[in-house]
Amino acid sequence: MITMESHIMLSLFHLVFVAPLFLGVGFIRAATPEWLYMGILVLGISILLYHTYKFLLRIKINSNYTWVNAIHILTVAPLLIYIGIKKRDTPRFAYELLVMLGFAATGYHLYSLVSQLQAHPEPKV
Repeated sequence: MITMESHIMLSLFHLVFVAPLFLGVGFIRAATPEWLYMGILVLGISILLYHTYKFLLRIKINSNYTWVNAIHILTVAPLLIYIGIKKRDTPRFAYELLVMLGFAATGYHLYSLVSQLQAHPEPKV
């Protein structure tokens, strides 16, 4: 079960770390430091393994959040793995997809964060 606090932390994590990483690498492209490509590859493999595990668990319980894991399995992880393998030879389209995912993560998690914070307004005095 996802609590409000854990969802807020998840949104903040994506806004503070994930989106800047995706946008930064997507914008600087082949000027990305070599060591960061290995980090992107490891991140992609980790995302694939974690979200596959969560996907299978959520399928069993018929969760409404299965789509989140599917997005990570089908789009995020393969793109990161591809960029991590190709390194400086990564084609332009992959960097542009990474930028698109960075903006999508920013928009979705900002919206989600605002929605969560508005779900429990301050009591009127």
